[in-house]
Amino acid sequence: MEIYALYGTSGTGKSTSALQLAHRLEIDAIIDDGIFIHQGRKLAGTSAKYEKTKIQAVKRAIFHYQDHADEVRRMIELTGPQRILVLGTSRRMISRIVEALSLPHPVRYIPIESIKPQQEIEAARYIRETQGKHVIPIPRVEVEKDALQRLIASAQQIFSPKKEVIGETTVVHPPFTGGRILIHPQVLKKIVQLTCGRFPAVSQIHKTSYTFEDLPRLSVSLTLAVAFGTNLPKLIEQIQEALHEEATYCLNIAPASIDVKINGINITA
Repeated sequence: MEIYALYGTSGTGKSTSALQLAHRLEIDAIIDDGIFIHQGRKLAGTSAKYEKTKIQAVKRAIFHYQDHADEVRRMIELTGPQRILVLGTSRRMISRIVEALSLPHPVRYIPIESIKPQQEIEAARYIRETQGKHVIPIPRVEVEKDALQRLIASAQQIFSPKKEVIGETTVVHPPFTGGRILIHPQVLKKIVQLTCGRFPAVSQIHKTSYTFEDLPRLSVSLTLAVAFGTNLPKLIEQIQEALHEEATYCLNIAPASIDVKINGINITA
């Protein structure tokens, strides 16, 4: 049995990348956040994403509970996968999972940065921090049927309207995420006004719009007052860089794109 490990800080898109990596390396089983997935189906374990607190979620993810570890260990022995991909936030966490499940060494460690572009990692982290979305790398979550009380409790969470199925993954909103981040439009407008105010060439700001739906994107329309022969592309690039730096500093959110539209240009003497 060969053991692979994909690691990276929370919210960097490990679960989203796990299926592609498993397909590329011909890995037939995945261990992610407390569940054992074999050939696309959850066979054992309980997802840490449904725990009520972060501490409980961490304990579940590292198989701290003996009965949980025993259940997954038995299923691994029963199915006998040739290759297993273990997901974790660090090499230390991976080591604890490998030890708890008695998996063989050596472990082939793969950092998320080696398979995912930095911009995609930042976008995944943004979605986690602002929308509280977590991904489970299986088409659906199968609830346990051997205990009625557990079935009812799980069904209330799993079949909650706060989830959506996307392809071969399930996006959930765990109770411990702490809600969403909302930014008032006037805050962003003021950031744009103060930033553009540093540029004498910006004579008027017409409109500021933004979206936080998929990725944070900012759009600004301006009127410029410049001397003849001014390098406009260079000036606009400087404005974009200043807006990106200020938005990142003030909101701790790096915009994926900043579009600057020039409504008019006045030539000064």
